[in-house]
Amino acid sequence: MKMQIDKEMKLPSNVFVVGLDIGTTKIAAIVGKLNENHKLDVLGYGTAESLGVRRGVVSNIENTVESIKIAIEQAKISSGVNIQNVHVGIAGQHIRSEQQSSRLIRKNAEEDITDDDVQQLTENMFDLCMTPGEEIIDVIPQEFTIDGEPGIKEPVGMLGSSLEANFHIIVGQTAAARNIYKCVTRAGLNVVDLILEPIASAEAVLSEEEKEAGVALVDIGGGTTDIALFYDGVIRHTAVIPLGGDIITEDIKEGCNIIKKFAEELKIKFGSALAQENSDMQIIAIPGLKGRPPKEISMKNLARIIEARTTDIIEKVYSEIKFSGYERKLSAGIVLTGGGSLLKDILQLTQYITGKDVRVGYPNEHLSNNQTIKDIASPIYSTCIGLVLNGLSKIEEEKQKRKKQEFNEVTDKVIEKEIEKIVEEKPKKERKPRLPFLKKIQKFLEEDEE
Repeated sequence: MKMQIDKEMKLPSNVFVVGLDIGTTKIAAIVGKLNENHKLDVLGYGTAESLGVRRGVVSNIENTVESIKIAIEQAKISSGVNIQNVHVGIAGQHIRSEQQSSRLIRKNAEEDITDDDVQQLTENMFDLCMTPGEEIIDVIPQEFTIDGEPGIKEPVGMLGSSLEANFHIIVGQTAAARNIYKCVTRAGLNVVDLILEPIASAEAVLSEEEKEAGVALVDIGGGTTDIALFYDGVIRHTAVIPLGGDIITEDIKEGCNIIKKFAEELKIKFGSALAQENSDMQIIAIPGLKGRPPKEISMKNLARIIEARTTDIIEKVYSEIKFSGYERKLSAGIVLTGGGSLLKDILQLTQYITGKDVRVGYPNEHLSNNQTIKDIASPIYSTCIGLVLNGLSKIEEEKQKRKKQEFNEVTDKVIEKEIEKIVEEKPKKERKPRLPFLKKIQKFLEEDEE
């Protein structure tokens, strides 16, 4: 069943877009628009602690609504604009993907393939039968085949009697998707689009060259780790692993016998994903609870706890990459983003486990250079910035489509006028009008009688 989302909203040409990232640890809202250099100007942003989301799934409607309202209100104040429409990210352990194909037999092979033909193929995918309780969230075309010729990326304008396409289908639980939609609408907002979060993150941190060469994006969030694989410029595989930074914090809390607040601070300030890079002689003192002495923790012991859980996460990521079948095609390696990518020594650990080149993905490339952006040019905000970029990209595509349609309409009118002109002029050039066959016979008989 296709989610009823208002994708046909009429938006002004010079429009801003609001990305809303509903995560496990935070809810972020960013307001942005493209400048004359096609860079993203961030007009404002807001964040709030996420109190009603667990591993990407809404667990408390009221708390999630309140957190969304706080983040949106901050974004309104900092940007100075009224926010009504938002592009929302969706993730969670309920998300899965699959590959499907569809075929369309065209009535007239002499006419150009149009956007409507591609749209019809795409819409057909939403009619696929899903497991009860699941629905198709998005359908992404990969490559096309025209009259048996495969590997075509842009079929519009070509000729052919049959059009086939491979699609990347993103599927999620109906209840989980509707709960996110419900929270946003109850916060007084309109959902323009639901976008898979790893795809949004990829929009913010990956280059077109990396997507062409083959790359795995790994977004390590608080509750989940999202994966998106690209090859030959096309998305090939997506997955969500129900482990993230929060599980590392929980392990530190249990292993060091401290409260969660201190465990999170330890992870951020002193944490390392490689125990061998730390010494037993380095000691951290944690303030004791009321009336109790400070607690001392070895940095090496802290790193051992973090390394064990981080290794577990990276190994699951690597298993998912191998399962996709594209392990040997990732020439650009792995790009880590999200809050978990800032963990010290995580690049080295990932390289050791996977044997791939690894870098941290920052959303700086698409951002213009102004004071506001310096606060959010971090992997923590990659998803939210990607949601804004994705929304702006779709608006631009719609504008280009309308321009193309207007151009075609004008061209058709010009051709029609030229044809009319030719038809009108043609009889004038003919000195003797052509007679029907019966008239010719009659005239011949009349002349013969004379």
